[in-house]
Amino acid sequence: MDNGQRTTDKKMTDQGSVGIVKTQTCTLVQPPETFVLENRAELSPITVAYETYGTLNATRDNAILVIHSLTGDAHAAGRYSEEDKYAGWWDPIIGPGKPFDTNKYFVICCNNLGGCKGTTGPASINPRTGKPYGMSFPLITMGDMVEVQKKLIDYLGVKSLVAVAGGSSAGMKVLEWGLRYSHMVRSIIPIATGYCVTPQGIAFHKVAQEAIMADPNWNHGDYYGKQAPKKGLAIARMIGHITYLSDHSMWEKFGRRHLNPEKMKHDLTSPFDVERYLEYQGEKFVQRFDANCYLYLLRAMDLYDASEGYSSLEESFRRITCKSLIISFAGDWLFPPYRSEELVRALRANGSYVEYYNINSLYGHDAFLLEYHKFGPLIRRFLARVTGEEEQNIEGLREYEIAPSEGLLT
Repeated sequence: MDNGQRTTDKKMTDQGSVGIVKTQTCTLVQPPETFVLENRAELSPITVAYETYGTLNATRDNAILVIHSLTGDAHAAGRYSEEDKYAGWWDPIIGPGKPFDTNKYFVICCNNLGGCKGTTGPASINPRTGKPYGMSFPLITMGDMVEVQKKLIDYLGVKSLVAVAGGSSAGMKVLEWGLRYSHMVRSIIPIATGYCVTPQGIAFHKVAQEAIMADPNWNHGDYYGKQAPKKGLAIARMIGHITYLSDHSMWEKFGRRHLNPEKMKHDLTSPFDVERYLEYQGEKFVQRFDANCYLYLLRAMDLYDASEGYSSLEESFRRITCKSLIISFAGDWLFPPYRSEELVRALRANGSYVEYYNINSLYGHDAFLLEYHKFGPLIRRFLARVTGEEEQNIEGLREYEIAPSEGLLT
């Protein structure tokens, strides 16, 4: 699971809900103006889909930006109608009285540049040709995505941010906000992330990319209005889902159960439960996502390196002057705890204020979308410290804290 998966627990999400919401769109860059990307390519127009929850105060400094990860969207909280079965992907922690308290904060979430949920990306129409960009869309980076987010923040009239928060690939963009805009960001909350993707992560992405491009329907990215590369995209998604789970969660959820034990030694295609789960996730994904967008977003993730251009991560992180809350999960092998420890050490080397918690969890990388009751209180307390409010006594907090190595916890 990444944050394209939305919670279905209606009782849990309706308590303190932001209610019925609507996705909005705005055009941040319009011809003849162009947006210059990191690789010097130019892009115009740029339309962004976004949602907001709560009210921006008179001084315009109570905003929080939450960022979705790889295949998510702007719908972070609330529901689209009374009949909507699905709440936003971080609904349990966004709303009145929740950790991202909309009685206090103006919470913003937008679909990333390169996505396919209302923001300009490879599936958008190229104004020069009148057809979808496809593979003619310029290569984008995490930095480009952050700059478009900054344009949205300016468009909304926000003067400063209380926090920028997000998990997985979104955590990389959170770090980039701290690197580029510490002067206007009071804190960053990167969760289950690292300063770059590991070689193993790039390898998984490569296999996913090859699966898409090997699908004959991909047609070098020119499949719009034709048969889409559904099989390739579904396989790519299956590969991704394997990395989101932990060994323990897979044993617990699927074990070695089989659909038809009597048939399993006679039929090569008779599936184990875990195989059926992966097939289901792949089939579901192709209904909501674009293959070219997936290729571009995976590559942007691979390209990111927060130490790029500097002699070390410590030197790069001298630019981060805001407070940090860093959270990892013990069962995560996509971004294991040592990746968060790298961030903590680099920040601490520069005397930065850092709180770090490695949470006991058996859910693997998925934990940043499931273990709300564990990391939500940490966010609530941290924001109270950032804003100078009275700290709250949070019962049972210590049971979720682990010191991965001496001196890392605040």
